[in-house]
Amino acid sequence: MTSRAFSSALDSLAMRQRAIADNIANANTPGYQARRISFEGALAASVRSGDGAIQAEEARSLEPTRLNGSNVNLDTETLANIDTVLRFQFAAQAAGGQFNSMRTALRTT
Repeated sequence: MTSRAFSSALDSLAMRQRAIADNIANANTPGYQARRISFEGALAASVRSGDGAIQAEEARSLEPTRLNGSNVNLDTETLANIDTVLRFQFAAQAAGGQFNSMRTALRTT
């Protein structure tokens, strides 16, 4: 279950990173609506139930639009990017630690 949860988290964070990159790339595209990726609640529920596998959900941002119809806020996207990178690094290190523990256990048996 733990490896599935880490895999789901890493996949979802990568999906969020791509959405943030698309949002930034389209900040000046008239009518572009920023994408948001959510998965934390579903992942927590899935881990509680003993599964750990989830699919991230994509939605359009409900933030106010600018005059050109785009609602991308570069400050919001920059902060979301920093948060996502830190979460990805943490999850990758935690997953690596889990595999190192398994590798050590296999060597000693």
